[in-house]
Parts: sequence; structure tokens; C-alpha cells
Amino acid sequence: MITTIRGTTRKPVASQRLADFFATRQDLTGTLYLGYPVVGTPEGAYPIDAIWINDAKGIILFNLIEGRDLGDYVEWQDDSANKLEAKLRNHRSLMKGRNLLISVTPVTFAPLALAHELAIEGPILANESNLAVCIDSIPDDEQAYEEAVAVIQSISTIRKGIKKRVITTENSRGARLKQLEDSIANLDNLQGRAVIETVNGIQRIRGLAGSGKTIILALKAAYLHAQHPEWKIAVTFHTRALKGQFRRLINTFFIEQTNEEPDWKQLQILNSWGAPGSAERNGIYYSYCQQAGTQYFDLTGAREQFAQGSEFQGVCERALAESTTPLDPLYDAILVDEAQDFSPAFLKICYELLNKNKRLVYAYDELQNLGSSSLPPPEEIFGNAADGTPLVSFSKPIPGQPQQDIVLEKCYRNSAPVLATAHALGFGIYRNIPEKMTTGLIQMFDQSELWLDVGYKVINGKLEDGQNVKLGRTPESSPKFLEEHSEIEDLIQFHAFGSVEEQNEWVAHSIKYNLDSEDLNPNDIIVINPDPISTKNAVGPIRKQLFNAGVQTHLAGVDTSPDVFFDDTGASVAFTGIYRAKGNEAGMVYIINAQHCYTSWGSLARVRNQLFTAITRSKAWVRVLGVGPNMEKLVEEFAQVKAQKFELNFRYPTTEERKNLNIVNRDKDEKIIREGEKRINHLIKDMQAGRVFLEDLPSDQVEMLRALLAKKAD
Repeated sequence: MITTIRGTTRKPVASQRLADFFATRQDLTGTLYLGYPVVGTPEGAYPIDAIWINDAKGIILFNLIEGRDLGDYVEWQDDSANKLEAKLRNHRSLMKGRNLLISVTPVTFAPLALAHELAIEGPILANESNLAVCIDSIPDDEQAYEEAVAVIQSISTIRKGIKKRVITTENSRGARLKQLEDSIANLDNLQGRAVIETVNGIQRIRGLAGSGKTIILALKAAYLHAQHPEWKIAVTFHTRALKGQFRRLINTFFIEQTNEEPDWKQLQILNSWGAPGSAERNGIYYSYCQQAGTQYFDLTGAREQFAQGSEFQGVCERALAESTTPLDPLYDAILVDEAQDFSPAFLKICYELLNKNKRLVYAYDELQNLGSSSLPPPEEIFGNAADGTPLVSFSKPIPGQPQQDIVLEKCYRNSAPVLATAHALGFGIYRNIPEKMTTGLIQMFDQSELWLDVGYKVINGKLEDGQNVKLGRTPESSPKFLEEHSEIEDLIQFHAFGSVEEQNEWVAHSIKYNLDSEDLNPNDIIVINPDPISTKNAVGPIRKQLFNAGVQTHLAGVDTSPDVFFDDTGASVAFTGIYRAKGNEAGMVYIINAQHCYTSWGSLARVRNQLFTAITRSKAWVRVLGVGPNMEKLVEEFAQVKAQKFELNFRYPTTEERKNLNIVNRDKDEKIIREGEKRINHLIKDMQAGRVFLEDLPSDQVEMLRALLAKKAD
């Protein structure tokens, strides 16, 4: 059976008839791309109407003709085949000597062509009546199918590291990481579909950490820009440190597709908030205020008007409420990453800034939500039309049509043991059952079927309320090569230390050893402190030890621009709080002070999501480190994950139990109260000194504290 992936095309009728033909050929396999790829030439981007890639026939290159005028289709066949072959020849994996390892056969498909014009030999001209004969006449031969798919999807360059690796020792960490990056050569069909297919309307992409959401959005933006250079496209996100990554990904992909730089005036990478000034300071919310003529609030003004932690939600809701006239559309398409961290009001603003086609793509992962709320369904986000019907409602997938709601089940970053550990701790699967509670679970998906959607299978039991169930990752959703490069004991480790000094010394020594003896580059390493408030002080002693050892480091967003995460030179190890770590990844991840993620007097779900997000930044190895009794309990919880062979074994909560999963009872222990007092004092001092910024604060905890203080005052 053939997988059909539909890109944007200016030949919709011929494209549909070609897709319909292949739908009838159940005996054929491979992938049919419509409106894809775009080939870079000295004259610029050269879009190809359609290709079919098959492991026996190679690449069949289609020129689609909508009407009766056939034009000089022979010249087109020569021109397009030469251009595509030139692209393929740039990739060593597709060459043996001077010969391509995959054949390219051009075919002109003209549904309205007359019978006497058709030809199955020489320059092939076909319609539905003779296309089957034409395809069957192409000789079968062994083809470099997988390699060709990787090149056509232009993913191999994107997925590799930024800096070329120098390997001095066989099977070192650096050597294994290079092999791992090289193995991730192409997207699976579902991810490829998410990149290329675009609907006229809303498209939602959901997936686990490491499933490729950020890369998909970057490639999608570049592809749409190549196909429609006249479109005005915006890419936006919550974490400012993603801006540099998006620019690099889009630039790399666009050059590989077109041999040109993107037109950054047409394709804009924008912060979500924005401010007046240069184009670099522009943002979605600021643009909306300009278009709608509503009052714009900067951060200082927003703090005076809205609750702490809800400033951005407040300004977006105010802008929507004050806008009374229809807007002139600013964009043909908007792509939103990290949508779980935005309020519905921000997505509604994006919707209002679009033209009538409303091409809005938003991607998210609920478990990477570092607040306490989650996105409602699209019917609720975008509201109703005048007749009361929802403006946006996702229909069930229709075979052969672009999907509106895509769930990515395959994880291309985290191995199964790492991802299962992150889920087990994030959900509290093996947490000790607290007093007066029937389950140790902290949170749960709203629908049990979502466990299957994100790549788990039921090993035994039932995925039903009140029933015991055991879930495990599948080889399809967590490819085995992601874990086979190292022993499981090396993939993920938890360590409890007797003091912060012991922890810091261990981390500094380990990083020095990674760099000196294991062929890792500085930008292969991230050190994450889950608590954003204390990060600057917490990482200082480790950075000092590394400085004395000759290792350069930086605190992301403080020593660098807020829009930059990794040092541009690749010569510096990144230290960060959890909020800036989101959307980034590295081969080796060190998580320090993880004891703060065991429990919380503010929000247990939030701190567990911080731990989940930190663990899932790792492409290969992760070290979870902490101090004291709470870290020892976290180590015990991880030991249960290992004992269960990294499977999730639990009783599925009932409806009544699920109502209480996010309720955290404040522990009356005096020690916890004293620790809370110290942290509040520390926060106040840091805010007064300007060492803590609004975007680094956990908004739900601040709002909860504000509400509690107000209640106490009453």
C-alpha cells in the first residue's frame, strides 16, 4: 500500500487524480509526495509536482498537466530529471563511484491527454488509461530506498550536530553520539506528513518530548516559504532561547531545498510578546495591538494591571476584548511551538491575525507544561460562529486527505528506558501512597487511549478505570538503536549525595572527564537546575570549579542573549534553569538539585513536570543528582522503575480518583515550613536585586501564593 503525503500544489485536479490512481493499486508500496520536493538550482527554487519513491522502481518523477495544453513536456522531463539527479548526487550515501544508487524516471501525467498522444516508451506521457502499463514497464532493480527517502525529506543535515566531531577513541561517548546522530537519518511517515501536509485551517500536532515537534515546525515553515515565497509566514514560541535554534533549522533546511537564504522579511521568527523598536523586537501580541488599535502593555505595565504569573494571559485577553473592528490580516500562515505554555487567548490572537484560510499550526506536549493548566479543545479555544457552531472542530481523518490533528508516537530523542523513567516519575507511577489517599499517582492523561497514541502498548491487564495495567514502549515508537549504544545502567543514573558540595564536585569532575577523555564537545552537555529561582546561585560553584579546570561555561539567557541557548562557538557548556532548557537537547544531561522535584508545598504536578522535562532533554545519557532524604526517596522511586524493567505497572485511577490527582495537601512538618520561609525570603531578595525575571518564574506557583496571601489577609 502506498502512503500519500500532500504538500501545497498549484495543480490540485491533476494531483487528486494521480492520488486516486495510486489508491487503486493496493499491490504497490512506497510513498507518493504531491507538491514536493523543492529542488535548489542556480536559478533558485524549483518545485516538483510529484514523485513516487519505491524500493524496486526507484523514483518516478511526475510532471502534472491540468488542461489540454501539453507544452514541451519532453524538455521538462529532461530539465526536472537533471535537477533532481544533481541534488541526489550531492549525497555520498546515494553514490557508488560515479553512479547513482537509485534510478530517476520522468513521467508526464496529463489526465486530459488524448489517446493518440499517449506514449509508454521514450518520453512517457500518460493519463489514467495507460499509467499502470507505464509503471509496470519500468524495470525492477535494487534501489537505495531508505537513503533516498532521507535525502528527499532533507532531514539528514538537520539532525546532525552543529559542530563537526573529532573522534580520538573508538567507542567513546563522542563516537557513539556521532553514530546515534547519523542513524537518525530521516523522519517516519507520520512526521513527514506533518512537515509537508498543510490544511486550509487549523492543524494541531501533539507528541512526546523528542518526537520532533520543533524540527517539524521549522521544516514546515521552510517548505511553505519555498513553495509560496509570496506568503507572509510567522513562527512563534514560548521559550525565547528557541529563537536561535529555529533560525538555524529553517536556514539549513531552506538552503538545502533551494540553494538560497530565506527571505526573513516574508518568513519571520517572532517572540510571542514583542515590543516596539527594531524588527528583532517585534512579536505576535505587539503586532496584534498595532493592527487592532488596542492598548499595548509592556511587562512593567502588565504587572500593574494583572496578577503575577498571569501577565501575558491578561494582556492577550484585554487586547481581544478591546478589539471591536475586523483586522486586516497580517499573515498567510502562523506556526506556534510550545502551545501548552500559552493561554487560549494567545492562540485566538494568532487566529485573528491570519487571512481567511486561517492556516494556524500549533504543536504541544501536555507533560512539558510547566504551569498547572492545559489547553482546552479547539472548539473552546476559538469560539463559535454567529450561528452558534464552532469556528474550529477537528474532523476524523479522511484517507488521502491532510490530517488536522496529528499525534506523533515515535520518539527520536529519548531511549525507551529514559522516556519510561520520565513518565514514571512525572506521573508518580511508583510514588509511595500518601496517607489518606488510594493512589500515589500525581497526574494522568484525560483519556486512557492517549497512552497508546504516544507509543505505549498494554503488556497485560486493562487500560480501564480501577483495573491493573502494565504499559511498555514499543520498538516502533522507541527505536532500539536509541538505547543499544550503551548499557542501560549508563543511559540513566540517579545519585543522592550527602551535601551540595559533594554533588557539585561530582558534576564538575564528570564534565571535565567527558571533555578530556570521552570525545564530547562542550555543546554536547547541558546542566539543568529544575528550580529556576535559585539557578544562578546554584550553578555558580560548579561553574567556578570548571573555570579553574580550564572549561568555559555560560548561563543561558544571562551570559548570552535571551534568544540564544548554546554558545555560538560551540566551546562552552550550557548551564540553565528548566524554563530555558525547554526545546533544547544534548547528548549528556546533568540535572542537579533534583530533590526539589520529589515533593512541593506549592504544586507537586509542576515540580514533577519540571523533572520530566529535564530528563527528556537527553539524546543519550542523563544523570539525575540531588542531596538529602528527598533525593534518596527519588532514588528509591527510580529503583522501582528499574525493577519493573522500565515498564509502567499501576492501577488505573477511577473517575473519582482522577478528580483529586492534582490536589496537593500541604505537609505540616515544621522543617518543610522553615524551608518554605527561607525560599520566600530568597525569592524576595532576588526580585529586589533584579536577579530573577518574570519569564523565569513558575506562574502557577506565584499565583497560588498570591491567592493564599490574599485569603489570609481577609
